[in-house]
Amino acid sequence: MPALSQEDANRHLSALPEWKIVSGELTRTFQFKDFRAALSFVNCVGELAEEAGHHPDIDIRYNRVRLGLVTHDAGGITAKDFDLAARAEKLL
Repeated sequence: MPALSQEDANRHLSALPEWKIVSGELTRTFQFKDFRAALSFVNCVGELAEEAGHHPDIDIRYNRVRLGLVTHDAGGITAKDFDLAARAEKLL
């Protein structure tokens, strides 16, 4: 799957207004009521990632979870990244 052009990535971003492209990664930081809720979210994202065979970078800081998505073998952000981001959004 080829990396998206900046124009195509920006079009996909319009459907995910909370997400941003930072340093070549599709990112979002989520905030939860506590650590337990953050872990529950991460576990659900992990299940989605396993199903998709596409794994995000995950950073947990107490009640905050940062997801970073990029398709390394394509050298950039692809439709796979936007698909996983959209599925993560539905977990909220």
